[in-house]
Amino acid sequence: MNDLPLAALRALAAVHSEGGLRAAARHFGVAHSSVSRHLRELEKWLGVPLRSEPSGRQRLVLTDDGERLARAVAAGLLEIESAVASVREPKTSQSVLLGTRPSFASRWLLPRLPYLEQSHPHLEISVIVEKRLEDLEVGGLDMAVTMGARPIPGRSELLADDSLYPVMSPAYWRRLGRPSKPVDLVGARLLHDRDPQASWEIWKKEQGPPTLDTAVGPRFTSTDLVLKAAAQGQGVALARHRMATDDLQSGLLLRPLGDLVVAVEKSYWIVLPRNRLPRPAIQTVIAWLHRQVKGQSASVGPLAESNRGL
Repeated sequence: MNDLPLAALRALAAVHSEGGLRAAARHFGVAHSSVSRHLRELEKWLGVPLRSEPSGRQRLVLTDDGERLARAVAAGLLEIESAVASVREPKTSQSVLLGTRPSFASRWLLPRLPYLEQSHPHLEISVIVEKRLEDLEVGGLDMAVTMGARPIPGRSELLADDSLYPVMSPAYWRRLGRPSKPVDLVGARLLHDRDPQASWEIWKKEQGPPTLDTAVGPRFTSTDLVLKAAAQGQGVALARHRMATDDLQSGLLLRPLGDLVVAVEKSYWIVLPRNRLPRPAIQTVIAWLHRQVKGQSASVGPLAESNRGL
């Protein structure tokens, strides 16, 4: 790490994001020759060209290697800035910084946080959305809720398991002829989550039907998006039970195939930093999370009977 030319890497990222040498120089408040020198040093250190030589008044253009490296450096710098900001935030003994994944935060955690605040008004919960939660120490997190087949290294405990089942809007259910069996999904517009753990191929293998065409249909990059598309009547989604519960209770979505499910290999885990005992405030949040999961499991049964009369 000590050998990395960090100043030169920052210069490359700035040239990419600001749109040229002079703009990057203005960003740093230095002469453009200084930025150019950093790029030359970085090219020499890497042993590959990072920019194409401009001709005439043509602006500087990064090579494919330069573009790829600049984007990676910019993403890394943003992650560092986020970690620094979280570390610098004023904290009290009642503050809890919780990290989790985007879909879990938007569909499960945030709708329930008001109840935590009502029952424990002294707590100050901050939520950080991260796609990578392997190292809590880097982001200064007090705890995280993540998903995996097994606990990640460190202190962890099981929060909840999960399952998959088809969901759709009441309007699409009626338009499709009120399907109630797996074979009734043939010809339906399938909505796909890009997560391989929630693919229609898994459903087809365990529940069928063999004639279900899983190659067609739009793809979405998050559980939140695919469930929103289903609620809008765009098709049928394969939903995670924990993520779809609220929409099922509100009537935005229904489960047309009753209690048919496919178990998900990955479970939800509460993860704590290594070598750090949880403060009382963190223990309160952990206990509350377990109560919420228990209440969710009890409040939503396997059948969507309330929707059968639609």
